[in-house]
Amino acid sequence: MRADVYLVEKRLASTRSQAQRLIASGVQWRLAPSLPWHKVAKNGDEIPDGVEVQLLDEAEARYLSRGGLKLEGALRDTGLKVGGWRCLDVGQSTGGFTDCLLQQGALQVVGIDVGHGQLHERLRQDPRVICVEGLNARAVTPEALLEACEDAVSEQVEADPEDNDTQPEAPYAWMRNGGMVDDEYDDSDDAREQDIEDFKVQRAAKAKARAEGAVPMVRQRRAEYAEADLTPSFRLITGDLSFISLTLVLPALMPLLAPDGDLLMLVKPQFELQPGQVGKGGIVRDPALHALVEQRLREACGGLGLQVLGWYDSAIEGGEGNREFFIHARRAA
Repeated sequence: MRADVYLVEKRLASTRSQAQRLIASGVQWRLAPSLPWHKVAKNGDEIPDGVEVQLLDEAEARYLSRGGLKLEGALRDTGLKVGGWRCLDVGQSTGGFTDCLLQQGALQVVGIDVGHGQLHERLRQDPRVICVEGLNARAVTPEALLEACEDAVSEQVEADPEDNDTQPEAPYAWMRNGGMVDDEYDDSDDAREQDIEDFKVQRAAKAKARAEGAVPMVRQRRAEYAEADLTPSFRLITGDLSFISLTLVLPALMPLLAPDGDLLMLVKPQFELQPGQVGKGGIVRDPALHALVEQRLREACGGLGLQVLGWYDSAIEGGEGNREFFIHARRAA
């Protein structure tokens, strides 16, 4: 089996892209402890089944995506301890930030993303995670987020839960096995022939209504989310957004930030500048432009009543080699 597929199949990597980064960092295999290691040179190299595989650098596999490593570094730089916090992950995507927050002890992570079907299945099945899809962070409001969260944790059930599946017991059913009737027998609970006929009519009508989509439905929370707190107010808001400036998103996020809440956002300079300021391949290399982006975001935060507490280099570069940063700000009580 080719190496990148093998790592995913054996759960050493969550995705093919992660597997390929692990291979670039170093992967080797051997048939037995007494035999030499074989280095995997490229993604298409074959790894035999049943061998021992060793990752030379396991950092890439710590989270579901590289975003987790970025946020891990930012949490370390800021000293934020998210244990027991409810957090909002803006631009959730595959869930690298969400994965990191959970591993750092977050109580709950609500994630929003304008796309659909991107969150890794492991996180999608975690009751600590609420995945809201198709919601644009620029237009989010507390009311819209609350409604979207309720939809995300609920299912549609029939408004009338009466039992139309269990047929009433036929009259004189006791006679089927040679039962006897005496003077003390009470038949007040026995179904009458008319009861059974009425039941059949009701069941047929319900089946027809289901087929036509005419059965009234109501929203009901799934059991694992029965006690979930959906209050649209968060101790930490973090995010990784592309193709939009944070200056356009921050105003919408402010009403979602709790008093004394922290904001920790990944800054991608190529999306904060004008097209003419961005180099070939979307790379921003001029340190003066990095400084300009920092100034603009500091001013944007200040205008929203946020106190900027720090500006940090991301622990790892962006996918295209761009320098990225984190801005840390806090809302006054």
